[in-house]
Amino acid sequence: MADKHALNIVKMKKMKTDGVPLSMLTAYDYPSALLAEEAGIDLILVGDSLGNVVLGYDTTLPVTIEDMVYHTRSVTRGAQHTFIVADMPFMTYHGSIDETLRSVRRLMQEGRAHAVKMEGGLEICDTVSAVVAAGVPVLGHIGLTPQSVNMIGGYRIQGKDAKDAQRLMEQAKALEAAGVFGIVLELVTEEVAEAISKAVSIPTIGIGAGRYCDGQVLVFHDLLRYASPYREKRFVKTYADVGNLIREGISSYVQEVKDRSFPAESHVFNAEEHVLESLYGAAGKGEK
Repeated sequence: MADKHALNIVKMKKMKTDGVPLSMLTAYDYPSALLAEEAGIDLILVGDSLGNVVLGYDTTLPVTIEDMVYHTRSVTRGAQHTFIVADMPFMTYHGSIDETLRSVRRLMQEGRAHAVKMEGGLEICDTVSAVVAAGVPVLGHIGLTPQSVNMIGGYRIQGKDAKDAQRLMEQAKALEAAGVFGIVLELVTEEVAEAISKAVSIPTIGIGAGRYCDGQVLVFHDLLRYASPYREKRFVKTYADVGNLIREGISSYVQEVKDRSFPAESHVFNAEEHVLESLYGAAGKGEK
């Protein structure tokens, strides 16, 4: 899309001020990223959710920095005019700053991402500040943080009581002070997400966080129902049932191979007469 220009963090902040919502979608490979860009998406997240929806893991925890670099590189080749954020995988930003910066460097140099995303609140603020000081935009992520799923006791809605709401507000303000350009709010009650969105000057991007965030993000495979079996999620809207189309298409192919209706005459290439003569000879061809 030669006429499309990638957003930057200054433009995103202005969109919040102007009340223009941001659209964000995950993508994990070249064709998905290309289609998302052609559809006009504002931001693409190369999420560590690829562990669940692409690599077949039960959680995001097994995803490595090598996985993220590989998939980010594929996405940036496909969406060359879209702002692309790459997830920092589990335990790649909780050690030394030097170790964190090495992982960030790989995502930016090898993966060619425009920004990185980190899950967590107060405990990662010093790390966020160091990465931002190194010139790398950071997207925060609070609420349900899948990398901490074992600590928070499963996939639970966040912000259901006053204490939890206050915790989330403190995390959001601390991350803003640390320098993040935006914050993903995942599975947060609508009222708390709205309050956070009003309290910070940076965009909030919700997933299961209600109607009042400054943008929305969904997983590619959820939006398109591209999974088998597909697990319904209350906060997801299905916009196309690609999974059934793929299954039906492959099933038709299998059946036509079995009954020999594919390939048909329209799918074959014919040799000229002299080619057959060179193979069988004139007599052999006549007998055939």
